Amino acid sequence: MSLLTRTGPTPRVTGDPAERSHRRHGRTDAGPPRGRPTHRELVRRDLAAYARRVGLDDLARTHGSPLFVLDPARVAAQVDELRRELPGTGIHFATKSLPHPAVIDAVHASGASFEVASRGEVDLLERHGVPIGACLHTHPVKTVADITGAYLRGIRTFVVDSPSEIGKFAGLPCCDVGVLVRLSFPNPGAKSDLSSKFGVAPEHAAALVERCLAARLRVRGFTFHVGSQTISAEPWRRAIDATLRLMRTLEARHGIRFELLDLGGGFPVAYDEPVPSLGELARGIRSALAAVPPHVRVVVEPGRFVAAPAMTLVTRVIGTNDRADGRWHYLDEGLYGAYSNIPAEDVHALVFTAAELGVEPDRPVGPADAPAARRPARRRVPVTLAGPTCDSVDVIARRLPLPPLADGDLLVSPMMGAYTWATATGFNGIAPTPVVVLPEG
Repeated sequence: MSLLTRTGPTPRVTGDPAERSHRRHGRTDAGPPRGRPTHRELVRRDLAAYARRVGLDDLARTHGSPLFVLDPARVAAQVDELRRELPGTGIHFATKSLPHPAVIDAVHASGASFEVASRGEVDLLERHGVPIGACLHTHPVKTVADITGAYLRGIRTFVVDSPSEIGKFAGLPCCDVGVLVRLSFPNPGAKSDLSSKFGVAPEHAAALVERCLAARLRVRGFTFHVGSQTISAEPWRRAIDATLRLMRTLEARHGIRFELLDLGGGFPVAYDEPVPSLGELARGIRSALAAVPPHVRVVVEPGRFVAAPAMTLVTRVIGTNDRADGRWHYLDEGLYGAYSNIPAEDVHALVFTAAELGVEPDRPVGPADAPAARRPARRRVPVTLAGPTCDSVDVIARRLPLPPLADGDLLVSPMMGAYTWATATGFNGIAPTPVVVLPEG
């Protein structure tokens, strides 16, 4: 059975898939303007075209399911977009989001650097020829062995957010090592507000900087993270403004010069709802960065923005049952595997049936085919999608409207690169989902 030929022809699609997010204006229940396609439909069109272009049906036949399809060209494209929208800003890819060798190679080839948080990540980058000395070690809580090992491999910039970290640098040359003080800027509107675990409040940061200076530990600058999936430039603007005020105050007080401002990550991607474009967010961020003095270099740590579009997931229905709350389909992937980002981050990639991604000839073969060509897989039924483990929490989605499915049918989810393959487990002895890497070019 071909992944892309289960139903009749569908119309060829063209046009710009951009759609403004109603959620960022507080209209969480608003749909698209009358006559405009929904977000899901726009994503379906793009995914159908992409599936045809990369031969997703052939890949599924060759490699089976479940299957990750990794596209290094998309990694490079995301890095390029960051460079265009935030010119002059250094890019350090958050390795943790998708530490796959093909992604490492693509980021390195693009000229970007990396952010690391563990010895394992340093090992991975070193094996792939990445200059370790250009990396940032951003974990605020480290062992002395972590710090020493990273230092011996070439890393010179680390992150601290508490007095307990300062003494761990005592054995290293004070003139050769620098730290960034991580600030906390709460952002309840973010999908994941990281300020609850890491960072020092700006009003307490001066005391931490002074403790670093007293320990002869050079403070290179400051870092923060406004939270995952941030859909407004305002949190960045507020954080940048507050950090610059702090930098000016401390430079004047201590006669020092800071050299680095790390904006972290948080740039959003569109899962089950549209988000503002990077260009829209970057306009607001750039306005705040205009106040950064010439002696301070600005960097970012994108993870999700670079990694999420790079992988597409193919999974299969392996069982079906009619239960008291309706029809259930059991898949060969679930929350303990590729869909691990659902419980961990409460993000939900869209799910499409193969029938919705049908290949379309240049035109309908006859008048009788025209209605089907215009309305691919319109009939939908609410179903529950469950994963393959013997754990009752392994449920991907409930009451999800999809075209009718049968055992053996394939489903496809885009935007599956970030915190999926990286965070999957081997629970129930289920093997990791294989990754097939598309050739570049």
